[in-house]
Amino acid sequence: MTAWLVRILPDVRRRDVNNDLADPDRLHKRMMMLVPDELGEQARAKTGVLFRVEDTRNGLQLLVQSGMKPDLSRLPDGYGEIAMRELDGLLARLRSGTVVHYRIAANPSKRLGRNAGPKEGKIEALRGAAAEEWWVRRAAANGLVVSTVSSQSQQDIRAKGTIRHAVVRFDGSATVADPEAVRAAVLQGIGRGKTYGCGLLSIALARP
Repeated sequence: MTAWLVRILPDVRRRDVNNDLADPDRLHKRMMMLVPDELGEQARAKTGVLFRVEDTRNGLQLLVQSGMKPDLSRLPDGYGEIAMRELDGLLARLRSGTVVHYRIAANPSKRLGRNAGPKEGKIEALRGAAAEEWWVRRAAANGLVVSTVSSQSQQDIRAKGTIRHAVVRFDGSATVADPEAVRAAVLQGIGRGKTYGCGLLSIALARP
């Protein structure tokens, strides 16, 4: 079980950086540059590439995770400040009862049933309390018992003016109930929209 996490502090003065950040398809292709081209269909799933864009005190950052060691030289020179680390040690330390802090930008949604009339079968985005309830359920299904949760709506992922994914970021603390399930969730991601920056589950061990 191997995974690498890359942190990129992009140079937002660059035109290519801003073009990437403004276009979900371009950003996906840029992140996929970190792994080989000749992987065929489902390359993202094969390599476990997940990413998230987030604002921090130090400015905008990109987090990119991969099950294949990323080739940082494939990014344009000067694209940003880059650091990489392995996640094996963290994942190996997870035990039943371990308390962790988590963060995930996800696409909480549900498929509408028969009582939705003409909207039956369509996917509806969830916000607020409904989104937090969705996350608590999904976390439990992936081995985490949520203790605290806060949610914050993020910029929707759009293409040609149409919303592809409504994004909500969840932060909080949880207890590991099933270490193997949590490891799988970290490596594979959770929910829809993984191609466009959703689903990357970040965890950190809570201090005793």
